[in-house]
Amino acid sequence: MAAPGRAYWKGFLRLSLVSVGVAAYNAVDPGAEIKFNQIHKPTGQRINYTKTVKGLGPIDNADIVKAYEVDENTYVTLEPDELAAIKLESTKTLELKQFVETEEIDPRYFERPYYLVPVDEHAVEGYLVIRDALKKSGKLGVGQVTMSGREYLVAVGPLNQGIGLHIMRYADEIRATAQYFGDLPDQKLDSEMVALASELIGRKAASFRPEQYKNRYSTALQELVKEKAKGHKIIAAKEDRPTGTNVVDLMDALKRSVKGDKATKEPAAAKTAAAKGGDKASPRKKAGGGSRR
Repeated sequence: MAAPGRAYWKGFLRLSLVSVGVAAYNAVDPGAEIKFNQIHKPTGQRINYTKTVKGLGPIDNADIVKAYEVDENTYVTLEPDELAAIKLESTKTLELKQFVETEEIDPRYFERPYYLVPVDEHAVEGYLVIRDALKKSGKLGVGQVTMSGREYLVAVGPLNQGIGLHIMRYADEIRATAQYFGDLPDQKLDSEMVALASELIGRKAASFRPEQYKNRYSTALQELVKEKAKGHKIIAAKEDRPTGTNVVDLMDALKRSVKGDKATKEPAAAKTAAAKGGDKASPRKKAGGGSRR
């Protein structure tokens, strides 16, 4: 099956005794990322990096080997054929060994998305069967796959008409929350303040539509580059820094936030109610109509 781009991995997706030939493609467009080059200012030439060894100077790429540090400044070198001796089934086969609810996986574990597609027409039927079975179950399949010399933990699930794969982090890669939240006090909070904050959240609840969010920094940077390319001098506007104390009346801020949110919604609500000949619409009732996860 033809797909744009280069396959990151090719192998088999296995569900028990059913194996389907698949290929994994990067779901992220690297071209959308902002990238800068380092330039030698006096000449305008790009900076090149030379690989060197301390006390020896520049060296040839042919003399570079991979090595694992076993002690300080002590390494075990590994040749390509020695690394090839590590033969894991996950190098060629992604076996779905467990199925879990999507909500069970902490978002911190998700790292990079990929698209899994059938490699040829012979794999299509089995691929679609696994896709529909995953869709019907409402679960994600969990397994492991070896790519680029590393075995990854992955989650597989239905995605539109196909199957998506997410590379995940291992448990030992996630820092413990206690290191960051352990010192937070377990204090009793004002129930009214929590209710006001909850009301603000409820009013802004809506279905997630990623297309409505644009990378404003990228757009502004492109405009700045255009102006600079025209020979225009770029002068940064003076930024106003907040002054005085950071202490605020939290209750007052919450009340004013709710009041301000009501003010922006009231005219539309009142207009709708007037058109129908009924009472003014209740903001609380209106907020409840949003879709939530």
